[in-house]
Amino acid sequence: MPRKWIVVTGGVLSGLGKGVVSASIGKLLYDKKIIPIKCDGYLNVDPGTMNPFEHGEVFVLEDGGEVDMDFGHYERFMNISAKGDWNLTSGKVFGKVISEERQGKFLGKTVQIIPHVTDEIKKQWREIYDKEKAEIGLIEIGGTVGDIENTIYFEAVRQLRLECDEIVIIHLTYVPLLSCVGEQKTKPTQQAVSLMLQKGLQPDIIICRSKTGLEEKSREKIALFCNVKKTEVISNPDISTVYELPLIFKAQQLDLLLKEKLKIKTNTDLTDWSNLVDNIKHPKKTVKIAMCGKYTALRDAYISITEALIHAGAHLSIKPELEYIETSDKDVDLSKYDGIIVPGGFGKRGSEGKIYAIKYARENNVPFLGLCLGMQLAVVEYARNVLGLKGANSSEMDPNTKYPVVCLLPDQLNVKDKGATMRLGAQKIKLKKNTKAMEFFNTEKITKRFRHRLEINPKYVEDLTNAGLIFSGTTVDEKIMQLLELPNHKFFMASQFHPELTSKLEEPEILFLEFLRATLK
Repeated sequence: MPRKWIVVTGGVLSGLGKGVVSASIGKLLYDKKIIPIKCDGYLNVDPGTMNPFEHGEVFVLEDGGEVDMDFGHYERFMNISAKGDWNLTSGKVFGKVISEERQGKFLGKTVQIIPHVTDEIKKQWREIYDKEKAEIGLIEIGGTVGDIENTIYFEAVRQLRLECDEIVIIHLTYVPLLSCVGEQKTKPTQQAVSLMLQKGLQPDIIICRSKTGLEEKSREKIALFCNVKKTEVISNPDISTVYELPLIFKAQQLDLLLKEKLKIKTNTDLTDWSNLVDNIKHPKKTVKIAMCGKYTALRDAYISITEALIHAGAHLSIKPELEYIETSDKDVDLSKYDGIIVPGGFGKRGSEGKIYAIKYARENNVPFLGLCLGMQLAVVEYARNVLGLKGANSSEMDPNTKYPVVCLLPDQLNVKDKGATMRLGAQKIKLKKNTKAMEFFNTEKITKRFRHRLEINPKYVEDLTNAGLIFSGTTVDEKIMQLLELPNHKFFMASQFHPELTSKLEEPEILFLEFLRATLK
């Protein structure tokens, strides 16, 4: 049987939400085994060494893969656990081809973009599909049609269709509303589809992102000039929550359209999903949460935390109003917040502001959740202000500190390469009895995702414990501290792991649930 593919491309401009569209399509066909593949044009092997301002959040998978943040959408919508190999980058593809050329695989041949690079792309797509025993492969091509760096992926799709794989191409475009004339303009969409045609690709379905729902006149014009039926032009208006998008697509019968084009049987019931979306849109209570970080100018830098709060809020019928606090500025009023989160990050900038926020939460009984660096700085704050170690710090922030309560992991001391060398992916955690952690998780061992180079310095663990800090989660051998808490506090917990990476709308993460619950007390 031929392989079945859905390919999602973008036009007009980036940032329209191809990842959410792809994830929503996956949700519509959730009764099929769908394997999402993201293709990025950059030459980095993965986004692991990129600043969040460059690329947004780095999403970490169970297998330790550092991948594009769209994989967060895939996992959250489709209830899957993705793999690092499913994220293709030009860096990975070119690296493989060049390596094979050096090994002599192409002896006597001139190695070229076409056919050698495009052949490698198709090979990797098909290997993923076959290895995972997929029923549908869902390929998202990053960027927009016309970008030079993504040309190889568009060409690979053209060849794939010629080679008799069954493909449905969905093109996401933008339909602006010009306020001066009060009219939706379809010309950008027409030009984006024209660029697709120049690459030998005709979209089968066009999804139009717009401020409001697509007008009938606009739908007719797009259908006429872009060679599709009116029913194949789908509206994607601005919405208050991304989790509403599968419902909007289903209302336009996109699931039936895909069923017809791919010749598959599917039965999508989104009743439970719809109920959770209703809780998001119509919460019973609202709480104010301070996100104290240093990448606050780019909301995508903390998108998984934002989504994890939304998931928990949907189950508690709470709206978490999130405000981003730039911790480079320490003069911040935190008194108006019901809870404080200090997220992960790297580098010295903003660290003292985060420590100030942690101190405020601890001393004022404000619910606090620290994540990765947030846990490390919680230890720094406690060492300074409770244990009395003046000037205590992380060796990352101050290599010369007299009290390095946070230090490099032993296996990181001689690491030279920066890419994919951290302690990454799923790791086991042993929970301590008679702690909040044990109460919340209700099991002795859990598995969560990590991304760090530093740890709580084992030399100070006993002193910190004697001073009242509880390390309620460790590695199985108890050598690495992975979760801490304070007794007699409304909620004060911090994890070396990233619980936000495994939170889903239908399966929210316990720490976020309990954190939000505590903000109501």
